[in-house]
Amino acid sequence: MSADNDKKRGKKRFASSRGNKRYKGCRELEVGMQGIIITCNMNEKKCTSEAYSLLNEYADKLYGPEKIQDCDGSNSEEEDDAEAALKKEVAQLKKKGKGEKRFQALDSGANNVVFIRTHNVEPDKLVHHVLSDLHATKKNKSRNILRMLPVSGTCKAFQEDMDKYLITFLEPWFKPPNHATFQIAFKARNSSHNKRDDIIKAVAGLVGKMNPENKVDLTNPELTIIVEVIKTVCCLSVVPDYALYRKYNLQEVVKEDAPKADAADKRADQKATDQGDSADVVKAEEQTEKQAEDIKVPENDKLVEAATEDKK
Repeated sequence: MSADNDKKRGKKRFASSRGNKRYKGCRELEVGMQGIIITCNMNEKKCTSEAYSLLNEYADKLYGPEKIQDCDGSNSEEEDDAEAALKKEVAQLKKKGKGEKRFQALDSGANNVVFIRTHNVEPDKLVHHVLSDLHATKKNKSRNILRMLPVSGTCKAFQEDMDKYLITFLEPWFKPPNHATFQIAFKARNSSHNKRDDIIKAVAGLVGKMNPENKVDLTNPELTIIVEVIKTVCCLSVVPDYALYRKYNLQEVVKEDAPKADAADKRADQKATDQGDSADVVKAEEQTEKQAEDIKVPENDKLVEAATEDKK
């Protein structure tokens, strides 16, 4: 019996150690990274697949086809010899982790959120290019991706670290001679030590100190400062057209915009309304006068009759 128990314990230990190794090599979002935050609806695997396809499509247009840098410094390109290409692919798989790919999916630290780390790519420029094309064509190219937010910089999600990092990070947009109207979009996930109001006031104060001409505009700002906190990592970016591209929501940006009435049509409608209101007022006054006359007629007749009898 003791031998059987030892075998069972050995199997359990082997299974548990194998399970730990499965997640040991998983990379997570860390301070110092650039990339793209992608939110999805319950299906992270399909979301990641769609993100790779969509980002590679538009990155190829902006930067050309991807060339993976190997550990020996050579670039991998297409080869005519199929056998040589296969051998090279096998070699690349063996060197997994040593080469830098353009996009790499990492564990974000939050449910329904995927972080795509970027290499030799400007996240804000790429994401804006994607949304610009989707907004113009109204063609939906994803089913599981909801929002796509660029991450141009990251720091520790503590007030002192954020203040220190933001002073340098925000300079290209808000330090003289540059200035703009702005708003702040804040979201915290799996983080309880960051209060929304405190973060927004601190960021707005820093921007105001950089240049007094920087003004808050919650209706139609020129720039939006995105602050996304996930656990202990603060992800930052400054983006234009945040309202126009529906808060960078891929499902909303492809919807047809509601038709806006022309100014002439609005004036005509207002004039017709005013005329209708005037006609109703006149009609109401006429009805009131008629009712008053109907009421006074019998009284006048009685007064006449009474005066005639007095004379008699």
